[in-house]
Amino acid sequence: MSGAPTTAASSGNHSLLHLPTPTLDAESQSLLQSISAQGGYAYARMAALAVAGDQSAAEAARDMAWEQLHSGPWHSVLPVWRDAYSMACLHVAKFHFAAGEFGEALGALDMGLIMGGMLLRKDLHDSVLLVSSEARKKAKSLEASGDFQGEKLVPEVPVDVNEVLKILPLRSLTSGRVEKRSDLSLEGFLRDYFQTGTPVVITNCMAHWPARTKWNHFDYLSSVAGNRTVPVEVGKNYLCSDWKQELVTFSKFLERIRTNRSTEPTYLAQHPLFDQPDHLAGLKPDV
Repeated sequence: MSGAPTTAASSGNHSLLHLPTPTLDAESQSLLQSISAQGGYAYARMAALAVAGDQSAAEAARDMAWEQLHSGPWHSVLPVWRDAYSMACLHVAKFHFAAGEFGEALGALDMGLIMGGMLLRKDLHDSVLLVSSEARKKAKSLEASGDFQGEKLVPEVPVDVNEVLKILPLRSLTSGRVEKRSDLSLEGFLRDYFQTGTPVVITNCMAHWPARTKWNHFDYLSSVAGNRTVPVEVGKNYLCSDWKQELVTFSKFLERIRTNRSTEPTYLAQHPLFDQPDHLAGLKPDV
């Protein structure tokens, strides 16, 4: 079926995953001619070697395109070099994917999406979905074997109600009791509470979400999305002089949470992470 990963026999009699790239296959010759016309003869040679099975050549071609992307102001970079970078990222991703190195493959694809041109964007998007799917299968295998028993994101600590009451502001509990509902429909919430401005505590609405347990394990989050590139904001708030935005891997973001670097708090930036295949779509089935 078109778009599905296929397997090919290697010299070691192992099955290798193959990453389909129909746009790259159709446009490769024309793109290489355009790159050569702009003086990219060395790149074209490396790209040809990459197609022939030379991984180091694929990485060399990516480095060459990267240098061109940083040869001047971004607006002055020729579009053909952005497409060249996308091409090289796809070649690199193919090698990692075939070897079962899904994190490295996703890292290459992410950079192609962020820094590359538009010509091969569909191949990059589709490849992300396929590699993420394989990474998720691997994560499920680890989960089934019980390997997700390591450090948790949020430790399970018993709540002492009396201690919580001491922390609450004075007279904060003098208002009327707030009703609790565990079987509340959206229509019921709108009719009985939202439109009337009545507070309500809604419980157990997410009890069936796999994310409630899975997302509390660093191992699971890292295996599914650790090598994805995500936008983060660093600093207490945007008014602070040291506030900044960064692009980091999800595993690096998790590590910052784990080490609790309070002097440099990091949080995910507002972004439709689950809605775009080039981000954390692999975690979406958990909610």
